Order: sequence, then structure tokens, then C-alpha cells
Amino acid sequence: MLSALAGDRARVADLEARILDLEHSLAALRLEKWAAQERLDSYKYPVLTLPNELVSEIFIYFLPIYPVCPPLTGILSPICLTHICRKWRDIGLATPALWRAMSLSGNHNTFDWLEMWLGRSGCCPLSIRMDEWEDGDIPLVSELIAVVLLHRARLEHLQIRLFGPLPAIETRLPLLSHLDLEFDNFPNGPIGITFHEDDVPLLRTVTLDVIASRNVVLPWAQLTSLTLRQVDIDSCVPILRKATNLVYCQLDLEYDDEESHQCPDIILPKLQTLCCNDEDYSGPTSTYLYAFVVPALRSLHVAERFLRPDRISSLSSFISKSGCKLQDVRITGRRIVREETYRKAFPLIQNFSFDGAYVGNEGWGD
Repeated sequence: MLSALAGDRARVADLEARILDLEHSLAALRLEKWAAQERLDSYKYPVLTLPNELVSEIFIYFLPIYPVCPPLTGILSPICLTHICRKWRDIGLATPALWRAMSLSGNHNTFDWLEMWLGRSGCCPLSIRMDEWEDGDIPLVSELIAVVLLHRARLEHLQIRLFGPLPAIETRLPLLSHLDLEFDNFPNGPIGITFHEDDVPLLRTVTLDVIASRNVVLPWAQLTSLTLRQVDIDSCVPILRKATNLVYCQLDLEYDDEESHQCPDIILPKLQTLCCNDEDYSGPTSTYLYAFVVPALRSLHVAERFLRPDRISSLSSFISKSGCKLQDVRITGRRIVREETYRKAFPLIQNFSFDGAYVGNEGWGD
């Protein structure tokens, strides 16, 4: 018994000595850890030493160029910049320009996001996009637009593409410079939207589809850029004859078999670029292009079938009537006239380009 107790005493003494050694080692490790942490804490990551103003500017360049709208959520949203660290979150929330462009499409929390973004955008001009064609149905469109119009004084760019009718937005929009309206159908009748010059004094760029073009009244004379999509020529003419200050005009034409075959002169003295695109157009066209009187025109983009029946003669007559000095001509779509034929017929035009294949006389019947 005594020998066993003596053995235990020796064992305890040995364990005490080993514990003391381990405690010394642990203390040394804790000291080494503390020193390493001190070095880490004293290090400043270069990106975190940048002035807040510079970081804010970098954040703005991270987004699509205004007025293009980033998504509300995801890695391409300004929201993701606020999830990196507290400092970046504070900078992001204090940068109104990050929140000035917003797409109100395809998000079930749209109301919450909209109010949050509008609040963060401060006093910045706004770019608003609503696109059911690309992003699917948008619930409560009228209510969303009502929220946007609470900030009407800041609304600068507005793009609305809906399956149904547009809710009433007839109000003064003093900063609006760009308007894009496209609709699919109108179960409740025509839109009947009217904006006077005093309502939209800065409006210069407009895009309309055929339904919008027939139901929206704008101060056409103040526009400098106009795009009309999926329209027939009869819908275009009344608008174009009033839009006398256009510099850029794009027409995406479709044929209506009830449209008239004679077109009055369309005089656009300041027009520099005219684009006539082919939306499966199969009607008579040469008289329509000939109706344009555009003495300042420098660039013409036109589907070759718009030059029927005699492509070279039609283009020559168009140039001669307007007295314009074209510098750039782009012939689009399938062609029955070779590239070299155009260049030989119009040696003074500096740049001829073609984006369709040469198909010869078998391309289509005239």
C-alpha cells in the first residue's frame, strides 16, 4: 500500500512538471499569436486607404453607363457593393448616383426596392425602365408608376414596354429628355396621352411603336431624334411632317395593305441620319423614300427592297431631289445589286457598307 502511494506521488509530481512545461509553451504561442495579430491589425489594405470620393467614383463606373438601368438584385446590381464590408456599404449608401437608374421588372419585391432606391437616389435625375416584353408580367403597374411620379421633377429617361395599356401619366415632367413607349394590346381602348411643350420642355429623343404612335400626342417639333417601330407609312407621315427639327430618324416599317400608295413630301431640313429598316415589308416603297426632302442628310441606312424597282435609279433620284451630300450609305438585307455596282454608280459617297448577302435576281420577285 505504501509503495503504491509513493508511486502516485511521483506520478503527480511528474504531471505537474509536464503541465508547467506545456503552460510555458502555450504562453509562448499566445505571445506569438498576439504579435502576428498586431501586425495584421496594423496593415492597411491599399483599397481601403483610398479616399471615399474615389471609391464612390469607382462604384459608379462598375454600373452600366447611365441611363442604362442595372438589375435590382444580383452581382451586377449596386446592392452587391454594399455587401463587401461596412466601409463600402457606407460609401455605397452615401452615393446617390448608384441608385438613379432602376429597372422595375420581374421582381416580387418591386415596391420595397423602388421606394428604397428612390430614397437613396437623393436629388439625382432618374432613369426608369419597365419592360414586360423582356422580363415578363409586372404586377400593379399603375401603382408603381404612381410611386415614380411622386418624383416626376427628377424623371429624365422613361422606358415603358407593356402588354396592356399605359396608366395615365399626363403630368409635367420638366427634366424628361428621353421617352420610349411600346405596347402590345389595349383591352380598355386607346391610351390618349397628350404632352404639350410646357409639360416636357426638354424632351428630345422619342421611341414609339405603332400603337403608341397612333395614341400619343407630343410636341413633335422640338424632337431631335425619333424612332418609330413596327409602323406603316401612313402612321409615320403625319408625325414626320411635324417633326421638322429631327437630326436622327429611324423607321422600322411594316406593310399595311390598306395604306395609301402616294406619300406627300416630308421635309426635314436638319436631318443628318435616316434609317429605314425592313420589318418583313412587302409593299411598294420607292415612292416613300422619294418623298423625303433631307438636304442636310449625311448618313442613310436602308434595306435594298426600299429602293425598288430600280435600285440605282431610286437612290440617285432620292439624292438628287434632296440635294444632300451623303457620306455614308449602308445597304441592309438581301441584295440583288452587287457592291461594286453601287460604288461605281456613286463615286462621291465616301463609305458604302453592306450587311446582307448578294442573292441576285432570284432573291425575291419585284
